[in-house]
Amino acid sequence: MRSWRGAERTPSGWGRSVVTIGMYDGVHRGHQYLLEATVARAHAAGLSSVAVTFDPHPSEVVRPGSHPPILTSVNRKAELLTGLGLDALCVIPFTAEFSRLQPDEFVHSALVAHLHAAAVVVGENFRFGHRAQGSVETLRELGERFGFQVDSVGIQRAGDVPLSSTYIRACVAAGDMATAAAALGRPHRVEGIVVRGDRRGRALGYPTANVEAALHTAVPTDGVYAGRLIRDGKPLPAAISVGTNPTFSGEQRRVEAFVLDFSDDLYGEHVGVEFLTRLRGMERFNKVEDLTAAMAGDVTRTREILARADN
Repeated sequence: MRSWRGAERTPSGWGRSVVTIGMYDGVHRGHQYLLEATVARAHAAGLSSVAVTFDPHPSEVVRPGSHPPILTSVNRKAELLTGLGLDALCVIPFTAEFSRLQPDEFVHSALVAHLHAAAVVVGENFRFGHRAQGSVETLRELGERFGFQVDSVGIQRAGDVPLSSTYIRACVAAGDMATAAAALGRPHRVEGIVVRGDRRGRALGYPTANVEAALHTAVPTDGVYAGRLIRDGKPLPAAISVGTNPTFSGEQRRVEAFVLDFSDDLYGEHVGVEFLTRLRGMERFNKVEDLTAAMAGDVTRTREILARADN
């Protein structure tokens, strides 16, 4: 998949295309339905399929300080879109100036001037332009002016609940990783660089990879989880701790993964941490021996859960 930042950097000679536009944070099952519809429409017309998204999240620009927890980084989003068959990803820097574009200016800038949209596929609740003035009906009217068709896709649901990034963020924040995974279509992943921590885990017999996640990452609530560490695309079984390590009066909230049956050095590597099940809350133990006993139990339960998940 080709990707670029800024609509003006669209490759020269880019022909007409079928475009879908949105944040697509999480690329969850609802998004997947819409993205697959985009790819199908493009294939039927013999055109390229393009996803347009924004960075940073518009909320941070429109309402500074309100940035929601992010489910997928731009790079992870590109990886997932590639897997769904999209031909290209255009990331538009969301600035204060861009946020003030009127609906017709927004459409010309984001969809027409460089991407030459022949068709635009969006969710039925899509809003755009200054103060979200534009609706799907507005988009259809502008499509008649600028020469593109509009397909709107209904909101997908998990039972009675609409599938949305907001819903999944709430599941992650509550530590309900099974429900989050069901909505995402895969386990929730936190990515980051492995950095040096206090190295207490090594002394306790459980050396951990201290993963420094990017700002605004959607990190699950404090506790211990069964999951996997993703290294170079390979999943490795891991017991994961999220929290401040209260037994040692820690203050910094961390994501630490103890990779089972593993001895390689991970420092400096970019890895992913996938959460399957919350085993317990974060606890403060009066004795180190009690902590290590709990950690041994966490590892045993992690093995059992992953064995079931892999069968």
